[in-house]
This record gives sequence, structure tokens and C-alpha cells, in this order.
Amino acid sequence: CMLCRRAEVDPDICGRKLKKKGILAHEFCLFFANKLFQERSRDGVPLEAIRRTIKQATRKHCFVCGESGATITCRETGCNRSFHLPCATEGECVTQFFGLYRSFCWQHRPEQAVEAAPEENTTCLICLDPVEDRKSYSTMVCPACKHAWFHRGCMQKQAVHAGFLGFCCPHCQNEYRFLMEMLTMGIRIPRRGPSWEEDDDYEELYERHSRCDDSECLCPGGREMVDEEGPWQLLLCSSCAAKGTHRLCCFPKHSTTIWECDDC
Repeated sequence: CMLCRRAEVDPDICGRKLKKKGILAHEFCLFFANKLFQERSRDGVPLEAIRRTIKQATRKHCFVCGESGATITCRETGCNRSFHLPCATEGECVTQFFGLYRSFCWQHRPEQAVEAAPEENTTCLICLDPVEDRKSYSTMVCPACKHAWFHRGCMQKQAVHAGFLGFCCPHCQNEYRFLMEMLTMGIRIPRRGPSWEEDDDYEELYERHSRCDDSECLCPGGREMVDEEGPWQLLLCSSCAAKGTHRLCCFPKHSTTIWECDDC
């Protein structure tokens, strides 16, 4: 990428690579580069503007890694701290993936206003590892319920998979307030539905179990034979629904209305 000067980056943060007439850049490196976003049109960002930004960035050094080519400058008036988009997390900067795509250094970044502190031994609701004992750049809290704590990195991964249509607090399920707070705090939320609804690998999760798993299936038609009612009606495990048995096969070992498999 001619803007961040990185070949390998986190695609969830920098986006896909775009190439046009000899210029290669990450999608969000373009969006966050100084004044480039404001110059976009229906045809995208003018190549002349990109070349000008690249040239100007050679004179700016990233306050995080120290290398030149920093095309993003803190939006706070009077602040000249510049950085590369891949360096934002390490430098505890906030990049807002909406509106004017504003960026802030560690000193001027927005912070959560909600008054809350995690209890002792509080864990991240996503990875279940401990969080810090206070709000910080890396430790965040739901502004609605004030009880859901999580790591910034964990929430970013959750947001990428959930998308706008599936993103909510993992504890209280609040949507709008939670989403707006996370956007403000620099979490990128793709404008699409949940990834698991687009992935064929999850189709089997929506299929109802349809065979008898009893150790001694008594059905003359075999384990795959299922009737809507009667002795060969299939009962699914009341706990996991991942195993089933014919009504007659489980009688009299279990109730004929509610059945639970041996694993559960």
C-alpha cells in the first residue's frame, strides 16, 4: 500500500487493496488519509489527489513507529500527530469508520462517558479472559447495561462477523445505543448482515435432526423412517436437539413426551 507502506495488515481495519493506474492502496487508508475522503466523487478519489497526499506524507513521520509516510493526522485543532492506519491500535488512536472518517491520537481520542467499573475478576464476554480493572482503550463496557465488559480487539472481531444487522451488546442485546457508542469509539462495523447467514458452512445448523439414535432401534423401516405421529414419531433431545429417538424405541425407558439423550 502506497499510503501505509505495509504489505501485510489486518484486513478488518485497513480493508481490501485497490489498484488503479499504478497506485495500490488499502480501502480505508484512502478514506482516512488527510482530506482525501472529502475529495471523493462518484468516480472515487482523483488519482492526482492520491499522488499529492503520498508526496506530502513523505515529510510526515508516524508518532507510533517513527517511519515516514504517515498520511493520517489527528483531527484535534492544533495537534500535529500523524500515524499510519495499521499503527492506530498500537498507538491507542481512534479511527471512526463513519461520517467524515475522523481520526484522533491517544491524547484527543473520545472516551466512554458511562460511569462504570468492572467488578473483581470480571472477564471479557467474548474471549472469557480477564479485563482491566477500569475502562481504558483496550477495555470497553456496554453503555446501556453497564455490565458487559470486553476487550477492544474481541469486540472488533465480533463486529466484523455480526455486521450492522446483527451487531448488539452480547449481554443485554441493546442495538442502537451500543452500535453508536462502538462506532464512536473506533470499532468498524461492516454495512451488511451477519457473516454466518452468508456462509454455506452454517446451513446444517438450520437442519432439523431426522434419525433415531437409540442404541436398539425397533423400527422395521430403519432409523431414517419418521412418522408425524404414532410409535415411529421422532422425539428430539429436549436439551440439545442434536439427537433423536422414535417414541416406541425410548419407551418405557423415558417419558414418551419429553426425552433427553444420554450425553445430556
